[in-house]
Amino acid sequence: MTAMRFFSDNAATVHPAVMEALAAANPVDTAYDGDALSQSLDRAFSDLFETSCEVVWVSTGTAANSIILAHFVRPWQGILCHEEAHIEVDECGAPTFYSGGAKLMPLPGRGAKIDLEALKTRLAGIRKDVHQVQPAAISITNATEYGLSWEPGEVGAIGEVAKAEGLKLHMDGARFANAVAYRGGSPADVTWRAGVDALSFGFTKNGAMMAEAIVFFGGSGGAGVRELKKRGGHLLSKGRFVAAQICAMLKDDLWLANARAANAGAAALAEACGDRLMHPVEANELFVRLTAAEAAQLRAAGFDFYDWGEGAARLVVSWDQDAATVAPLAAAIAAL
Repeated sequence: MTAMRFFSDNAATVHPAVMEALAAANPVDTAYDGDALSQSLDRAFSDLFETSCEVVWVSTGTAANSIILAHFVRPWQGILCHEEAHIEVDECGAPTFYSGGAKLMPLPGRGAKIDLEALKTRLAGIRKDVHQVQPAAISITNATEYGLSWEPGEVGAIGEVAKAEGLKLHMDGARFANAVAYRGGSPADVTWRAGVDALSFGFTKNGAMMAEAIVFFGGSGGAGVRELKKRGGHLLSKGRFVAAQICAMLKDDLWLANARAANAGAAALAEACGDRLMHPVEANELFVRLTAAEAAQLRAAGFDFYDWGEGAARLVVSWDQDAATVAPLAAAIAAL
């Protein structure tokens, strides 16, 4: 049934190279994050991003986002984000929980990209006194919750506002690989060079078993990060197995090859969807208009996907779904 699965890349298979790396990591090393693999991550990511990085592994994207934001924001401060951001809609209040009470401050914008003018207006309307929540960070998602990738210039415009206001800029990169694969260029261009202070670099959706990297740029990490990780229950005893997955994904740019494969499948589906598409396809997700009857027809044919509100559906292509896998769904949609 793998060929019929289009509901989420969270359920994708683990890449064979990652499985091999897990087996290779089995010999005893020191516990927690003191092992050789964990200790190699700073250098590996520094090479990838062309700047000095501090990297902390965790096993979930929710933990990655929440630990970063809790590090940047005090309990009485706020986090500016899109009104449909994952941290606002799909993390059960985890950023607020980890930070001890920080307020999420939602903003509008097309395709789940924060509207720059709305951001400026919101900031201008906040009195600088003790009675109002003062924002300390901005969070954006790349690719967004509607599968749009950010151009470096777009991130840079948000980064300029953050810098001017003394705010930290966080990027939720659960599908960062897909965004980079779509845009091309250096990962540095859309992150630290554009003003991003920290990135949640997702690997689980892209071929890992359960591995995410917290990447701090420009010395924005430091004291307190590992304490937040430990206190939140994410310092795994055998952490080398998480680090091993990340190392395997970085080797020979497997993370990028997997993302390109998923994006190619999504592009093939997009051609079949035509004017059913609700947003441009710039990663591995498609949001399409389907009536209830059409959705039922596709499900009766064996295809699995999420409904996305009334009259719409979300389709997600994973790294392990090649052109032959995607073709039956493309044909079924085209025939509706």
